[in-house]
Amino acid sequence: MKTHTVIYPGTFDPITNGHVDLTERAARMFDRVIVAIAYSEKKTPLFSLEERISLCEQSLSHLDNIEVLGFSNLLIDFAKSQGSHCVLRGLRAVADFEYEFQLANMNRAMYPEFESVFLTPSEHLSYISSSLVREIAAMDGDIRQFVPPMVADALSSKFDE
Repeated sequence: MKTHTVIYPGTFDPITNGHVDLTERAARMFDRVIVAIAYSEKKTPLFSLEERISLCEQSLSHLDNIEVLGFSNLLIDFAKSQGSHCVLRGLRAVADFEYEFQLANMNRAMYPEFESVFLTPSEHLSYISSSLVREIAAMDGDIRQFVPPMVADALSSKFDE
């Protein structure tokens, strides 16, 4: 029997309810979902890689076919190392599609067997982004409706420092 593994990559800085929604849906579609957290020093994340991994593990602990791993290499190389040829990407708006379409074609040019699967978040979550959540939290706004409880606590701690 073939096991189908999908890689769900991102910086997850922090994980939001939109990310959780897509992961839950992917967990119903695939045998194994790897939430792949990009090291991404270029983006200067608020949370360290270890903190992002921990927050994702806690936020997704109710799912039994999920694995959370960090990575710092090319996505296609990471996917191959995990025995996958499939990546999950979320699309919130048309602007996301243009970028993701280009990325999908570039990845397939480098790894012809590589496939991209696109999901849209549930409508009530489609406007949430990690960067907006960080901005609201930095200004002491209430972000509890946008992120899992432990993420709200972690953000509050970060901005109280």
